[in-house]
Amino acid sequence: MQMTRRDLFALAAGLAAVGLIRMPAHASEEATMAAVKEYAGGMPETGGVEIGAPEIAENGNTVPIEVSADGATEIMILAAGNPNPGVGTFHFTEMSAESRASTRIRLAGTQDIVAVAKMADGSTKMARREVKVTIGGCGG
Repeated sequence: MQMTRRDLFALAAGLAAVGLIRMPAHASEEATMAAVKEYAGGMPETGGVEIGAPEIAENGNTVPIEVSADGATEIMILAAGNPNPGVGTFHFTEMSAESRASTRIRLAGTQDIVAVAKMADGSTKMARREVKVTIGGCGG
């Protein structure tokens, strides 16, 4: 097969067009809610979970958060706007003094933090809180 100059220009234009297409660098709301439904086995009730996080985080590299839910056996944290929304899951036993955990997470930009708690009676509860990030922690 012989390639002409016209074929070469068409190939270069096609490659440039593919390079200009931006892939989303964050999880979609649907992906986050699918993870919530998979973890909870359905849509959890709203409320009963507290998320402590700053309203405005100047640097998204280390954003301190705290989650708590009275009577929870597990709490899963999701960052809805990160490329991979899963942050972590904390497990509590009867030996735990309280169902509370704190950590520092990286946020790509302004987004919602979602916490889903599995309660001792088998029910699930959820809360979300928006954190405004001025400088994203994932290269943004």
